[in-house]
Amino acid sequence: MSGAVKILCREIVSRGFGLLERVTWRRRKFDGTPQEITREFYDTGPGATILLYDRERRRILLVRQFRPAVYLVEGRDSLLETCAGKLEGAAAAERIVMEVLEETGLRIGAPTYLFSAYMSPGVYAEKISFFIAPYSPRDRVTNGGGLADEGEDIEIVEPTLDEALAMIETGEIADAKTILLIHYAVLHRLMER
Repeated sequence: MSGAVKILCREIVSRGFGLLERVTWRRRKFDGTPQEITREFYDTGPGATILLYDRERRRILLVRQFRPAVYLVEGRDSLLETCAGKLEGAAAAERIVMEVLEETGLRIGAPTYLFSAYMSPGVYAEKISFFIAPYSPRDRVTNGGGLADEGEDIEIVEPTLDEALAMIETGEIADAKTILLIHYAVLHRLMER
């Protein structure tokens, strides 16, 4: 389908935490008929996320934090998630190690890369790299909690995999990247290796 898409107009609507653009394009549909569409797209840049696991204690590490979009939609004052952050020009594996230290206070070794995926490609350009890494209480070097100058206020939660699965069923865990990584851990028997 090379040459089947032509960008007609691209305008910046807002530049803040991310870039919001309004784009109009023309393309040939799969059946060959023409189509012209205008949509807004939001790009906050690529990110990374990690599932930290402790086989000895049979726990995973999640972070609880305030998410404005979730609050505005559902009135929930926090969301349970895997540790994550924007790459900000760094390599994904390097950045996620820094993010873990900032958010959790843990100094981890080299994480294992799993895959990269677009989280909601209909309107978001965000592509996230997914990782796993072991941790233990001995890895704690600071209190964590996130960066105050970025407005972060993070609480650490350490459920078992079974508890995390139950939290998905009840809706307590409702973050897509976290659900993917928890199911990855179950599917690949991460705690049994």
